[in-house]
Amino acid sequence: MVQRERVALQKGMNFRVRGGVAGYSIILMSVRPNAPYQDRWHNSGSHAGLLEYEGHDVPRLRGSSVDPKSVDQLLALPSGKPTDNGKFFQAASDYRAGRSPPEVVQVYEKVSDGIWCDRGRYELVDATMTSVPVERSTTATTMSRRVCRFFLRPTTTPSATTQDGQRELASSRQIPTWVKVEVWKRDQGRCVECQSKDNLHFDHDVPFSKGGSSITPENVRLLCARHNLVKSNKIV
Repeated sequence: MVQRERVALQKGMNFRVRGGVAGYSIILMSVRPNAPYQDRWHNSGSHAGLLEYEGHDVPRLRGSSVDPKSVDQLLALPSGKPTDNGKFFQAASDYRAGRSPPEVVQVYEKVSDGIWCDRGRYELVDATMTSVPVERSTTATTMSRRVCRFFLRPTTTPSATTQDGQRELASSRQIPTWVKVEVWKRDQGRCVECQSKDNLHFDHDVPFSKGGSSITPENVRLLCARHNLVKSNKIV
């Protein structure tokens, strides 16, 4: 599903924003060129199938000349209160140590300015602190800082009780970002059936359940919720 950016989606990391038994966290990510953070999908290697999400920088203080990209990402504030980085990091540590189940995280991916795509639910399974280089343009010297890296695996939502619903969130069905961008431009951000701009979905022309591909724009189109439900998994 594609949705317009809302105030609730302004912050990149939101730990345990929904409480209770079915509680979950939210992260906003992007793999677009020049994105402020280095997020990525792993298609191979030891992290194959996982989403790697970079933690968030300290906020820029008013009147300060310190670039947040030049200092370490913090797990805790001077007061000792954990940052969102710290909360996510502790949740990953608790899971690895067997103290708790994995934290459930709702992931939204930025497709275009003001447009976020619902990538479904993930489980936070690991976290590390990594040193990365920092270019200081004023001195032309290279330094380093420590940043958080979080690793998440795709899972199902509580409402995905059928096989089709589970496949909807499986990594094999995820439509690559570049395909979504091309389809959004081609269909001009409108349902191809009724031209509606509201509650849009990326739909497989040939359904995924019938062998349709997710990796080519030719088999993906924009449909509003009504026309998406009418079509279901039929080939039209």
